[in-house]
Amino acid sequence: MAQILEKKSSFYVLVVVVMGAFLIPFLGAALNVSLPSIGREFSLDIVILGWIPTSFILANAAFILPFGRLGDIYGRKKIFGIGVGLFTFASFMAFFSPSATYLIVFSFLQGLGCSMIFATGVAILSSVFPIGSRGESFGIYVTSVYIGLLAGPLIGGFLTQNFGWRSIFLFNIPIGIAILSLIFFKIKTDWRGSKGENFDLKGTLIYVPGIIILLYGFTNAFSLYGQLMAILGVLLLVGFIILELKTKNPLINPRIFKKIVPSISSASILLMITSTSAIWTLISLYLQYIQSLSPFIVGIILVIQPLIVAITSPFAGRLSDKIYGAFIALIGSILTIIGLTLAVFIGFDTTIIYIIILAIIMGLGNALFSSPNTNIFISSVERKYYGSASAILSTLIFTGQLLSLGILLLVFSGTLGGLEVMPSQFAAFIVSLKLTFLIFLLISIIGAILIFLLVIKENRTNSLNND
Repeated sequence: MAQILEKKSSFYVLVVVVMGAFLIPFLGAALNVSLPSIGREFSLDIVILGWIPTSFILANAAFILPFGRLGDIYGRKKIFGIGVGLFTFASFMAFFSPSATYLIVFSFLQGLGCSMIFATGVAILSSVFPIGSRGESFGIYVTSVYIGLLAGPLIGGFLTQNFGWRSIFLFNIPIGIAILSLIFFKIKTDWRGSKGENFDLKGTLIYVPGIIILLYGFTNAFSLYGQLMAILGVLLLVGFIILELKTKNPLINPRIFKKIVPSISSASILLMITSTSAIWTLISLYLQYIQSLSPFIVGIILVIQPLIVAITSPFAGRLSDKIYGAFIALIGSILTIIGLTLAVFIGFDTTIIYIIILAIIMGLGNALFSSPNTNIFISSVERKYYGSASAILSTLIFTGQLLSLGILLLVFSGTLGGLEVMPSQFAAFIVSLKLTFLIFLLISIIGAILIFLLVIKENRTNSLNND
């Protein structure tokens, strides 16, 4: 009887975490499709428009480490549930947003809730499922993330076209309520991995403002004020790293980066995420502004890349276990470079087939790079640092997404200024698009060079082992 109850409890935990994992990528992908409609309703220029997804990702990047640590100390289910509640409330408020300012604030609150969900979801699964069955639960979790990425453009495009962009936020509410109901009625246990340990409040008070100030300064880099803010952000983050080296229970453990492999691997992850994350925001804007496609059709096109990643990633991960993982990641980074090179040549007369080919190439590049390089990074870290390594990986991903959107905002603010994207501004829009893709291309080349260094090191290590 006890085993039956335990299995039921585990099932409900899996359902709750999987539903939470769906919400995060779904909203991000759906927002990409709805941005032009939001811009038209509020008469926004592209810089202000870009702050809607940026504020969402910013909250994730800034708070995922602190909330992950708070979950370990005070209860993962508790932090997860608060996150779902905040996300649901913010979705409800975003539906009624009277202006872009309110929408940006509520997007930030949604991101704050998502950071609580994302920071504790995998840890909850690790707490509930034993090692023998943990892989299956993780597989279901990853599948739900990709379902969110696939469903976001399709459902987001359909809702935006037929019911308006506000309906996307309304769509989230019943899912949030269902998750909260399951947590309250079906899950009675909570899990704490670091009960009784101290929370690194000093580090948090430096890290969170540092990330926020750095991005804000970066997106206003053409002004002296923005440059000073960016410098202040960098100084705060340097101070944070110095403090973490001296802290007994830090938010993030800098000692992980003392070895060459995790340092190079993590740097390449950051660079490749930075060079690819904002691509589909740009493609969505391009297809709707320049090609005049409907949000639903754009959603279908945008679904191609995550579909390719979902299909290919498991094979890439398994392949990296059998042959040199760095070599597979290098192939992925080369495909990314090819895709970005194609993106640089997008213009007024670019065909939809061209965009689809680009999406396929970028999807293959993403899949062949991400799984093997993640494997390299985690495998190069000592077992006792697995928790910190997982948190670092999540932070790198969200930071890369932030930097990617930051570059987009920086370029468009420098070329279009505060101008709304009207037909008279389409030529300037294309110039900004090409310049942004060119910057992403250069960043991806640097990332590929780092991966090439990993290939060389991996070959040397294997040669020594064979001798």
